[in-house]
Amino acid sequence: MTQLEDWFVRDTGLNATLSWLLLGIVASLATITILSDQLVVAGFAIAIVAVGIAPAVASRSWREMLPFPFLLVAALPLAVSVFRPDVATEFVSALSIATLALLLVVDLHLLTAVRMTPGFAVFFVVITTMAVAGFWAVGAGFAHDMWGTPFVRTNDQLMYVFIAATVGGLIAGGVFRWYFRRRERADARFAEEVEYA
Repeated sequence: MTQLEDWFVRDTGLNATLSWLLLGIVASLATITILSDQLVVAGFAIAIVAVGIAPAVASRSWREMLPFPFLLVAALPLAVSVFRPDVATEFVSALSIATLALLLVVDLHLLTAVRMTPGFAVFFVVITTMAVAGFWAVGAGFAHDMWGTPFVRTNDQLMYVFIAATVGGLIAGGVFRWYFRRRERADARFAEEVEYA
């Protein structure tokens, strides 16, 4: 197992059960939103399910899943909903997208030859969060024009949405970097204890 896999893939029955339950709810929500023509929300839900099941598919073990709390944070916008865009909702969405981006990094480690240092993984999380916010705005604007779904009313509101996404991505990136450093120190202490044992 590589460092990021060891930090993020859990092989416990409780974590797997909670993760599969959450992903089942998200998949059901994806189906409902597709039927009600909320394609932006459906796309996000499908992305969460795809990223969430990748470790189990790669390991061929239903127990090897990403940590339930990370999946829960990634699914938060589906609970908060994006039907009335405002800065608070977009901030929650940005944190969730950042979490999803981090989990995508872990999946890339599992399924491909791509390897990232923890520092670059944090940078990737921040940039991905900002990029997804842009695509999200384009998709929400398209849905507003086509189906009359709610969308921000002014350019100022749209800029606040982008600012919230950037701040959310930076905060999440900082938290993840702190987590990586904490885990690196714990791994180093464990290696020293093993060496002296």
